[in-house]
Order: sequence, then structure tokens, then C-alpha cells
Amino acid sequence: MTVLRVCPLPPSLDERLLANYQIVDEPSDDVVAAITTSRFGVTNAQIDALPSLRAIVHFGVGYETTDVGYARSRGIVVSNTPDVLTDCVADLAVGGMIDVLRGLTASDRFVRRGEWRRGQFPLTTKVSGRDVGILGLGRIGRAIAHRLTGFDASLSYHSRHRVPGVPYTYHDSPAALAAAVEVLVVATSGGPATAGLVSADVLAALGPAGYLVNIARGSVVDEPALVAALVHGGIAGAALDVFIDEPNVPQPLLGLDNVVLLPHIASATTETREAMSALAFQNLRQFTTNGTLTTPVP
Repeated sequence: MTVLRVCPLPPSLDERLLANYQIVDEPSDDVVAAITTSRFGVTNAQIDALPSLRAIVHFGVGYETTDVGYARSRGIVVSNTPDVLTDCVADLAVGGMIDVLRGLTASDRFVRRGEWRRGQFPLTTKVSGRDVGILGLGRIGRAIAHRLTGFDASLSYHSRHRVPGVPYTYHDSPAALAAAVEVLVVATSGGPATAGLVSADVLAALGPAGYLVNIARGSVVDEPALVAALVHGGIAGAALDVFIDEPNVPQPLLGLDNVVLLPHIASATTETREAMSALAFQNLRQFTTNGTLTTPVP
């Protein structure tokens, strides 16, 4: 079977693919499945150029770069790799929160610049006992909340719908959530439905003592509004693993010590990437065996 490799893939996944399928890097009429990443997806133009395409397999939990509705209208099934990256993404969200509140990487730079010899690092903000809001209480959001209970955090959330069976306070809008908390953690999915969800109004509600942590997608946050809020003191700080135009980061953020800048590494551990590779290959293998997927996009 011919499989289109849309973009570069991890070596372990490449090895499995090359050992089992005819892999091509350009569209052809005999391509039955395409394998891609959350960053690239498969465009509608690519779908149109692949008349035999019947499956799109994503390496990654996100799939907003593929028009799933359009794919389905063409009889194409779509998968992603949920669950296997939940722990590492949640770990990084909590790590980013600790970093931006306690100034870990900022104080590291302080020591490396030799400034400790000239005075003490400024006081920072306590992590334990904070009021934390989670925007998007899906798998990853719930894992973040679970970890933060160990910090005695008071937890609130906003999602499209109330989540049954959770002990956290529900707020009916992102702005209402932001106004009620000291730290806002963005864990919702990307795509058109959530673009700009964290708006200037939400950031204003979070306020000058509030912190933002984003491990979701850059598109979820109004990035110019966020830059303005950070530069002018509209919020206290941010930990950001994602940006709108990756790998390009807004220039004004580079010199700010109250901003933790990470290169989209939330799932970037050896263990998680191997599990993601295995699940992506399992989806492809199951499709070629019986036409179904292990983890189809809902």
C-alpha cells in the first residue's frame, strides 16, 4: 500500500513505515493513506490531489490543520494520538506555572550574568494555594488539575460544557474564569472555534497580578493583545510553549524576564514521542488491516 509522508516524522516512526509500506513524499493517484503531524495536517488541496486517499493519520493530539469535515465528505477517516501525551503536557504546564511565578529561569539568567554578586534576586510569587483557572477541562486539563491539587490550589474551569463529576468551580465564559483566578492555564483545543478565545478582554479580566500559562495552541490567544499586556503590565507574567507563527516568537517578549518562552516542547520527551509514534503506526496498521482506526478523531 502507498502512504504519503506529508512532512518529516520521528526516526522510529519512519523506520516502521519504511519497513511495512511504500512511502512517497509527493502526491500520487495510488496513495491510500497520508501520515502527517499536528503542525502540518493535510490541506484540502492535497486531499483533492489524492483521489484514492481513504485515511489521514496524525502524529499528535491536534488535528486542526486538517479540515476533518471536508475529509469526511470525501469518505476519508482521520485519526490522532490522544492520551499518550497527556502526562508530559500536564507536567510541563505545572512546570511553566512554577517557573513564571517563582522566576526559575529568570533567576538562572540572573546568576549567569553575575548579578548575584551585586544584590539579591527580586522576590517572586508563592505557587501553593493559588486560585487557578483551567480553560478547557479535557484530558489534559483534568490532568493539570489533578497535579495542582497537590499544591493546594483552588481550581476553577471553563469548557464548552460543564464536566460532570468534577469538584472544580465552573464559570460560564473565559472572561468570568479569568476574573476569578490568579493563574489562567490554557489547555483547550486549537482550530477556528477557539481562535482568539483568550482575548484582550480576558487578559484585562486576569489583571496586573495574574499569570497566563499556554500549552494549547498559539491561535487560542490573541497574541498582539498578550504582547501588549506583558509589555505594559496588563498581566504579571506568562509561560508560553506555543505561538501563532512558530518558530517565530514576538520580538518584544524576548527581553522580558517575566515571560517563560519554550519551543513547543510539552510532549517532547523520549517516552512520549515513542508512544505517539507507536500509536500513529497502530492507527495506520489497523486501517490497512480492517479499514478502522484505533483512535479516530471524534
